[in-house]
Amino acid sequence: MIDLAASSFLLQWAAGGMFFCWVTTRRREVSIGYGWSIRGTYLAICVISLAVGFFFGVNPVREASTAAVAVAIAAGLVQSWTRRGAGVSGQRMLAEGRSARVAAMTGIDRTATAKAADGPEFDPRLDLLPAILAIPGLIAAAIDAGDSPPLLIARMFVGALFLGVVTDAMLLGHWYLVQPGMSRDPLNQLVRWLGILWLPEFVLFLIPTGMISAFDGSIQDGYDGLLAYFWAGSVVATIALVFVTVAALREKQYSAVMAATGLLYLAILTAFCMDLVARAILAIEPG
Repeated sequence: MIDLAASSFLLQWAAGGMFFCWVTTRRREVSIGYGWSIRGTYLAICVISLAVGFFFGVNPVREASTAAVAVAIAAGLVQSWTRRGAGVSGQRMLAEGRSARVAAMTGIDRTATAKAADGPEFDPRLDLLPAILAIPGLIAAAIDAGDSPPLLIARMFVGALFLGVVTDAMLLGHWYLVQPGMSRDPLNQLVRWLGILWLPEFVLFLIPTGMISAFDGSIQDGYDGLLAYFWAGSVVATIALVFVTVAALREKQYSAVMAATGLLYLAILTAFCMDLVARAILAIEPG
C-alpha cells in the first residue's frame, strides 16, 4: 500500500519535467523562450510542493530536495536571461540556411536577423541539475510512502519521467506556434519517450500490491470497481494517443503539428489519470 502525498507528486512532476527540458534544450534547436516557459512552470510547481509539504506533513529530506530543485531552476532562469543575447546556435543556423536558400532561388539577399553570438550561450546542463537534485527527495518520499521501498522508488522515478515527458511534449507542441519553422525532431523525440515509458509505468502498477488487487476485489475503491476500470481505460487511451500522435507527425502539413498538440492535450489527461488513479486506489486499505 502507498500514501498519496501531493507534495511528493509535485516534486516528482517537476523532476521529470526538468529532465526532459534538458533533453530538448541540449539539442540547441528550440528558441530560448521555450526554456523560460518550462523553467517558470516547474519552478512554480516546486514552490507549491514546498507549501503543501510544510502545511500537510513535513518530510525533511523531500522538502530540502524540493528547495534545492527550485533554487537550481531559478539559477537556470537567471543564466538563460542574462545570456539571451547569444540566442541558440541551432535556431540561428537554421534561419541562416533558409535565408541562403531563398537568396539562391530568388536572387534576393535577405540576411537573417542575427543574434549577438559573441558571448556564451545558456548551458543546458543547468536544466539537468534540478532533476539530479530531486533524486534524494524522491527516494525519501518513496520510502515514507509505504512498506515496499524498492517498488515504490521504481514507481516514483518512472512516474516522474512519464508525467514530465507528456507535459513537456504538449508544451513543446504549442511552441511551434512561436517557432513554426523548427524541425519536428525534438517533438518526435519526446513522443517516442512517452511511448517507451508507458510500458514500465503500466507494469509497475500491476506488481503486487498493485492494480490487480483492485480488479480481484482485494482493494475496494468504494465505487464497485469503477475506478479500476477507469484506470484501465486510461492505460489503453494513453498508448492509443501516442500511436495516433506519431501518425499525425508523419504528415507534412504544418497543421499536423497542431493536431498532434491537441492529441497530447488528451494524452496529458489520460496519462495523469493512469498515474494518479492507480495511486489513489492503492492508498485504500485492503478490505
